[in-house]
Amino acid sequence: MKIKWETYNPEWLIEIAKEQIPEENEIINNLRQCVKCFKESKAYYYFVYSENPNEPNSEWQFDENIVLQSKEEGEIVLDILKGKKIGGIEFLNRL
Repeated sequence: MKIKWETYNPEWLIEIAKEQIPEENEIINNLRQCVKCFKESKAYYYFVYSENPNEPNSEWQFDENIVLQSKEEGEIVLDILKGKKIGGIEFLNRL
């Protein structure tokens, strides 16, 4: 399957992270790198190519989830990869 990467503006997400997880400077800084995304669905956007997740040589090496709250979008789950890289976001109210 050919993946179509689209331009993405993470500024709204950075502002929420600054308010809710201000101690996570590395995550906040890495959100700034999320300027292209692959929209798997209306509920899930990838920022990192996810083929062969958690396998050797895969860019996708999952570490943890962080949940943020947005007035407009509800609960948003950040997929945090090793090195605090942002793998993707899930909009729970869109499921």
